[in-house]
Amino acid sequence: MTDAVAAIPEETAPVPLLEPREGLPPVVADEEALAATVAAFAGGSGPVAVDAERASGYRYGQRAYLIQLRRAGAGTALIDPIACPDLSALGAALADTEWVVHAATQDLPCLAEVGMRPQRLFDTELAGRLAGFPRVGLGPMTENVLGLSLAKEHSAVDWSTRPLPEPWLRYAALDVEVLVELRDALEQELEGQGKLGWALEEFAALAAAPLPTPRVDPWRRTSQLHKVRRRRQLAAVRELWQTRDRIARERDVSPGRVLPDAAIVNAALAMPLNAPALVAVSGFGPRVNRRQLDQWLAAVQRARELPESQLPPASAPHDGPPPPRAWAEKDPVAAARLSAARAAVSALAEEKNLPAENLITPDLVRRVSWEPPVQADAANVGAVLRRLGARQWQTDLVAPVVAAAFTKGSESEPESQS
Repeated sequence: MTDAVAAIPEETAPVPLLEPREGLPPVVADEEALAATVAAFAGGSGPVAVDAERASGYRYGQRAYLIQLRRAGAGTALIDPIACPDLSALGAALADTEWVVHAATQDLPCLAEVGMRPQRLFDTELAGRLAGFPRVGLGPMTENVLGLSLAKEHSAVDWSTRPLPEPWLRYAALDVEVLVELRDALEQELEGQGKLGWALEEFAALAAAPLPTPRVDPWRRTSQLHKVRRRRQLAAVRELWQTRDRIARERDVSPGRVLPDAAIVNAALAMPLNAPALVAVSGFGPRVNRRQLDQWLAAVQRARELPESQLPPASAPHDGPPPPRAWAEKDPVAAARLSAARAAVSALAEEKNLPAENLITPDLVRRVSWEPPVQADAANVGAVLRRLGARQWQTDLVAPVVAAAFTKGSESEPESQS
C-alpha cells in the first residue's frame, strides 16, 4: 500500500461483523414475497448492494442459487432464484439505480440469467485495484478500508443445498451489509488519488459490455493440455471432454466431479485399446463403473477412427498475433517492440500504483506491438488502442509511453541486429 490509500492502521484490530443489523431476513421463495421485495426496493433510496452465490465446483454451469440485495429504506433481501427464476420485475424496479457489486464480471452473467442487468454500477473489487490495494477480495477490502472483518468460511460451500443452513444465510446477508459503505469510502479514495474518472469509465464499460459468448473449442482449456502434442491425441482430449460435458450437464454436476482434467489428458496420451488398459490410466480405476468405462473408451475410439482431415489443429485458431514466445523467430523487430512496450507499461503502472493489466490489457499491448501504425506517434498508437477497445483514460496514459518505447526500439534496431 502507498501512503495515498487511507487504510485502517495495522495496529487497529478489525471489528468482527457477526449479525445483520436488522436480523436475518427470511428467504424470498414465492411470488407473494417477491412482489413485496420488489415494492420495498423500488421505494428505497441510494445505491443497491447486489451479490450472488453460485455452486461452482458442485453444479454444472454458473447459475445463481442465492441472490442478496441491500438498499437504504428497504433493508436486506435474500432471494432464492430457483424458487423465483424470473426476477425481471426486480431488475426493472432497480433500472435507474446504481448497483454496487464486488467482482462484477463473476456475478453479472448469472444475474442476467434471471432478468437482472444494471445500467450503472460501482465495482468495489475493480475500484480496489485502481486504488492500488494489494488484496482486493471482499474480506481484505472490508478490513483495510472499513476496519470490519467478514467471516469467509462459507464462501466455497454448495449453495444449491436446500434448505440453506442459517449460518450460510447469515454469511450471505453480511456480504451486502456494508457494501455501500465500502463503495463510498473507495469513491473518496479514488477521488483523492485523481483516479475516479478512470474508475467511472471502467464501470460504464462493464455495465455496457455484452454478455460473454460460448468459447470456441472450450476443450482447449483443459488443464495440462500442453502435454498433448499429437493431433490424434488432441482429438481424444476433445472427444473425452465433450463426453464428460454431456454427462455433467445431464447430471447437473460440475464436470470435474465426473472426470478430472488430468484423467482426460492421461487417457489421451495413453490411447487405451480396452477396459483393462483404461483402468490402468491414472485417474481411472476400479471405482469407475463399467458403463462409464464404455463411454470413455468409445470417446477414445472415435478419436482413433477420425480421418486426418477432421483432426483438430495443433494450436487453437486465433485472429490476433502469434504467441509472444514465437515472435523472436517470426519477427525479431516486433519482439523488440513488445519487450520495450511491456517494460514501459510496467513502469507506468508502478508509477500510478495499479496493476499493469488494469492500466491496459496485455492483449492490446501485443496487438499494437505486432502491427503498429506506420507513423507510431502517440496520436496514432492511441487511435489503434481505442479501436481495439481501450478506454479513453487508458489511451491517454499508455499511448505516449508505448509510442516512446517503439521509437527507442527502432533507434536501437540496427545495433541489436548487428
